[in-house]
Amino acid sequence: MTSVDSTASAATGSPVPDSRPPGGFLGRSRTFAGVSPMTIGVAWLWLSVIVLLPLAAITVQSFEDGWSGFWDAISAPAAVDTIWITVLVSVVAALINVVFGTLIAWVLVRDEFRGKAFVNAIIDLPFALPTIVASLVLLSLYGPNSPIDIQLNATKPALVIALTFVTLPFVVRQVQPVLIELDVDVEEAAAVLGANNATIFRKIVLPALLPAILTGAGLAFTRAIGEFGSVVLIGGNIPGDTQVASQYIQQQIEIDAPVDAAAISVVLLLIAFVTLLVLRVAGRWQSKREDADR
Repeated sequence: MTSVDSTASAATGSPVPDSRPPGGFLGRSRTFAGVSPMTIGVAWLWLSVIVLLPLAAITVQSFEDGWSGFWDAISAPAAVDTIWITVLVSVVAALINVVFGTLIAWVLVRDEFRGKAFVNAIIDLPFALPTIVASLVLLSLYGPNSPIDIQLNATKPALVIALTFVTLPFVVRQVQPVLIELDVDVEEAAAVLGANNATIFRKIVLPALLPAILTGAGLAFTRAIGEFGSVVLIGGNIPGDTQVASQYIQQQIEIDAPVDAAAISVVLLLIAFVTLLVLRVAGRWQSKREDADR
């Protein structure tokens, strides 16, 4: 009730109805709870321009020589080798980050130590650091002039290290918010009832974290299969050994075979899409299962 209404109420001795619209200052009919058709249209237009049209363009280009040309491009021995190597090192990097990314998130949430804010900031460094710089740093550390006498350049372990470096934040930043929201009282109650740490983690913590872990693993994997900058120097680009798909695509562009490059790009897009879809469905199923158990 405004000051004018209050004065009128005091003067007349009867309450004056609140003239403000219901639902807050903006009024119930003007809140942001609903989405107008125009907003939906703008969102779809922007999504189409930024995502769908480029994907459609690369797909059309990959089939310029027909289905047979597309199949020849993706079934060539060099293409099969590079896709296999890319998927292999990306899976390994994602699995490593699932373990150590979850561990780092646990330490950042559950432990207090000096320099915690500094460590928390470092996690996001691969997001801000140009990936070519990461490759140069790794080459300086694991290259021919390694100060620690470990030479890994032009090997698959070097690829795994580079991909692990650039994809670590995806797992940490997915798991960390879930850990923050996790009810510690449930863990304490289980401990009081005699459950050991391993049982508490397996029965209580892990099921709650699993959807976030799967999402982080999927994001890490899909980022890794398309990575170029962080592996361009340390990887060596050896066909059939350390050449990843992004380097193979660049090679096809350089030899004036854009259709073959587009075909491999479409394969990577399909792998990424299927991976994210499967992990999202698995995470949703796990969440529903946890809700049912409660």
